[in-house]
Amino acid sequence: MNLYNRAFIVLALSLAVASGVRAQDEGIPPTFEFSFSNPGARSLGFGGAFVALADDATAAFANPAGLIQLARPEISLEGRYWGYSTPYVGGGRIFGEPFGVGLDTTAGLRTETSSADLVGLSFLSFVYPQKRWSVAIYRHQLANYEFYGEMKGLYSGPWPGGIQVRREFDLSQVVNLEIVSYGLAGAYSVNESLSLGVGLAYSEGQMSFLTRSHGVQAIGVPADILFAERPLTDENVLAALSFEVDSSDWSFSAGFLWRLSRGWSLGGSWRQGPELDGLLEFRAGPTIPPPIPPGTLLARAQEVLDLPDVYGLGVAYRFPDERLTLSFEWDRVEYSSIFTADSSLSMEDGNELHLGGEYVFLGSTPLVALRAGIWSDPDHEVAYSGDNYVAAALLQPGDDTLHYAAGLGLAFARFQVDVGVDFSDLVDTASLSIIYSF
Repeated sequence: MNLYNRAFIVLALSLAVASGVRAQDEGIPPTFEFSFSNPGARSLGFGGAFVALADDATAAFANPAGLIQLARPEISLEGRYWGYSTPYVGGGRIFGEPFGVGLDTTAGLRTETSSADLVGLSFLSFVYPQKRWSVAIYRHQLANYEFYGEMKGLYSGPWPGGIQVRREFDLSQVVNLEIVSYGLAGAYSVNESLSLGVGLAYSEGQMSFLTRSHGVQAIGVPADILFAERPLTDENVLAALSFEVDSSDWSFSAGFLWRLSRGWSLGGSWRQGPELDGLLEFRAGPTIPPPIPPGTLLARAQEVLDLPDVYGLGVAYRFPDERLTLSFEWDRVEYSSIFTADSSLSMEDGNELHLGGEYVFLGSTPLVALRAGIWSDPDHEVAYSGDNYVAAALLQPGDDTLHYAAGLGLAFARFQVDVGVDFSDLVDTASLSIIYSF
């Protein structure tokens, strides 16, 4: 699931305010995308509607109660590709008409896109089942993300009081994020219909976020300075705001799986988001006006990257001939837990809706399964209620995002291969999973 659309903006603003750094003076960083979809190509092909199925090793993360369904010990691994297309503000007009000179040629804000292509070992697990209980250990790539963007020529004006046009700081931003979780999960069969599961995960997070202001805010200067393109180099940095995370945390999960009848099943899960400690620093650059020496530490604060809890509830139905399976899932994501430092920023909790299906060709050797799914990632943009006109212009409501998924599975006697894809405007994902039972 995509958790924080524009969370990069949120993080920078909240940290800046907490440290006494005015966001207006530093400009506004661009969109930031986390991707926290459930592991496994089979789940991906179902459009993430997996909590009421949870019938392979990835249940250790998605719904640990489902581990009780595995009949034999198995080893599972998954590789993933993530293709990010992250939009951000590259310049343009906060208000006023462009002059059509130099960089001032766009009416309204100008949107650019940062692209990143990443691959990694997304999931690795071992499951050991018994008659009434089952345990699993796993490694999961919870997040993997990169971003680079530049904002050049953000203008406003004319202003009252004789100020005709104002040019904000040019910005350059770099983000690298990786979160890996190591987990232990277990399930217990209460009776033939009901199973319960719990999990414990240790998450290690590394994040490097750097936004740098270049040049100066230009007001009432000649047009060749006001509208000219400036190189964004190390030599013309005015100030730099960084947030470094190298931290770990323990978190819990729980789930249930209730087989209502031969065809119907109901599942639910809860996952606690880890809290990762980070260090914010605000330093002067080479072009800072005297008497402040370049490199001077202007502000420092310890802050927390608090990932939200997620609640899931789903229902699945397998038709009597066991060829067709349909699954639906509702997820509640507690985005509002992110904010502690700045009351002018807020984000509403979101509801994700997942729907998927699978058709198995039972007469084939190996068994062949085709899957398709769709899910809605709701608008969870940041609401800003302060007096910073730059933040008010850039923190605008967004749109719901639809994801379209498909998958293919090949099942042999003790060996299974699954592939899955998920496409959306912000991130495309491809997955290859291999399961061996013994």
